[in-house]
Amino acid sequence: MNFSRTSLAAASALLVAAFVTGNCSKASPEPRPGPAKPALIGEITPVVSVKELMENMIDPLSDNIFDAVWWDNTAKGIAEHKPTTDEDWEKVKTGAVGIVEGIELLKVPRAWTPAGDLNNSQGPNAPELSPTQIQAKLDKDPVLWTAKIQALRNVGLEVLEIVKKKDAAALWQAGGDLDDACEACHLEYWYPGDRATVEAERKFKARFEKSGASASTSTPSK
Repeated sequence: MNFSRTSLAAASALLVAAFVTGNCSKASPEPRPGPAKPALIGEITPVVSVKELMENMIDPLSDNIFDAVWWDNTAKGIAEHKPTTDEDWEKVKTGAVGIVEGIELLKVPRAWTPAGDLNNSQGPNAPELSPTQIQAKLDKDPVLWTAKIQALRNVGLEVLEIVKKKDAAALWQAGGDLDDACEACHLEYWYPGDRATVEAERKFKARFEKSGASASTSTPSK
């Protein structure tokens, strides 16, 4: 009789344990996937090389931003230039939109240079990388290439917000941000041998500006 009671108690305990364990071990529901990103409508077929895309599209459009704000010391005092009309700001917006959308085209595989163009990569201490060398860097770290593209795109997005506010002071700063983003990419993929020189110039410029001195003409450089 005692054995039966012990067995019944043990069976009850096992049943409760199984119930608790079963409920606790239930997997949490899988999160529902978000809406699928729409695929491209058709294929993108590149027509020009990276070098030509930069020279004929990104670079000219960036001038809409670089040339929007500047000042010059003249005999009559400081001449200042900044966007003042709707037309001026539309030109800046055109540059920003061109960069934001156009820079994405660098994600489309294409030749680095036109056929036969090896950049200035021949001879000892050549200042530029060859297309083969650039491709090797991309193959080694494609994430870095995407990050450089995104950095440029972020500046374009920054400028679009500035255009909404028509803030010329912020646009001047954005021009510097654009210059930094462009230079960072070029130093990585086009002329890495210039890195030491460029960094030294930046340090000198920082000391120069901190001292309160000013150049005769001030514009963001590319």
